[in-house]
Amino acid sequence: MLATLRQRNFTLLWLGSLISLTGDWLLRIGLPIYIYILTGSALQTGIMFIAGNIPMLFSSFAGVLVDRWDRRRTMIVCTLLQAVGLLPLLLVHNQNSLWIIYTVQFLEACLSLVTLPAESALIPLLVSEDLLIPANALRSVSQNASRLLGAAAGGLLVGILGLGGIALVDSLSFLFVGLMLVLIRMAALPQAEHAPPSTIPLYWKSLFQEWREGIQLIFQQRALKVIVLVIALQSIGEGVFGVLIVVFVEHVLGYGASVYGFLSSIQAIGSLAGGVLIGNLGNRFAPAKLLGICLALFGLIDLIIIDIPFVLPGLFIIGLLFALVGIPGTGIVVGANSLLQTLVENKIRGRVFGAFLAIEGLASLAGMGLASLFGDRLGATLMLNIQGSVYILAGLLVLVNLAFLSTTYSLATNK
Repeated sequence: MLATLRQRNFTLLWLGSLISLTGDWLLRIGLPIYIYILTGSALQTGIMFIAGNIPMLFSSFAGVLVDRWDRRRTMIVCTLLQAVGLLPLLLVHNQNSLWIIYTVQFLEACLSLVTLPAESALIPLLVSEDLLIPANALRSVSQNASRLLGAAAGGLLVGILGLGGIALVDSLSFLFVGLMLVLIRMAALPQAEHAPPSTIPLYWKSLFQEWREGIQLIFQQRALKVIVLVIALQSIGEGVFGVLIVVFVEHVLGYGASVYGFLSSIQAIGSLAGGVLIGNLGNRFAPAKLLGICLALFGLIDLIIIDIPFVLPGLFIIGLLFALVGIPGTGIVVGANSLLQTLVENKIRGRVFGAFLAIEGLASLAGMGLASLFGDRLGATLMLNIQGSVYILAGLLVLVNLAFLSTTYSLATNK
């Protein structure tokens, strides 16, 4: 990992991301608390989450723009717009101005549609291929460290600074990441050439054509088709788990909301440790093997978490397992990102990452729907056992179908 942090350009991106994500977590925790205190309504709070998640379904289109534009400059512009876009939250003072929060959430999420695939596509240009796994592991470290710091401080600071105060802090965090991006020095890469459109309809037709080409590529290549299936299965599992783990903790384990929050924090600590571990040892595995092994381990530990309380009840054991499952959870993210960054050539990397974000969003919604429809009928324990088994199945699919891949694999060799 230290070798990766010696790469100046990557370290600037990583540090900016760490500060920005911490600011995001402040607002992510502070906003629902503020809305619920103000309204006492779960519906109003839920609308905020919906407004922030709907744009993710259209991330594949944003990926086309990422491939057209200079990614570093694109991220600079978008982060500055995100910094400015948070300022209307200073005008929120009562229930009549809640529409401002919903609008800001929606617009900030739309800008994230560009910055997320742009960052994923930019990383292979900042580090060599042999450092991709440590780089993605460090990215996971920043995500989990910011979650711990921001989530812990968010609830406290919303009471001290108010909504406007934490909005200003998050806005400053976006300005910081913009500054880090400005300081990155890299050779200009030739962008894909596009004939200037004579009319707006022709421009949109051109964008749609490029979007379709990216989708077609995914479903024409064996390796990418396997990854699509695996990511879809994993995201469905995440959706099921996100809905039913609350039910499991409350009604099966017999603990309250405080224990649920404790277990979430413990898993974040495990994920943080996983990022450090995989960053130092992950290069011993090809990305495909790392992904497959971690998917199977994640599913196995999930099954133990769900079933061991019936044999060895106790919060200590459950907490230990929640921390442990964070390690392969990080490996899944690192393996998948490193695999895609290795397989997909630079000029189409943005739209491929955008398409995968859209697949994750749709599959997660499908998992939430399945949990809502069948959770009461089948019970949380059975549904979560199915979810853990699906993770193991996904891991085996990767190991059986993609184990032959090396870090030098090219899509052209496996059509």
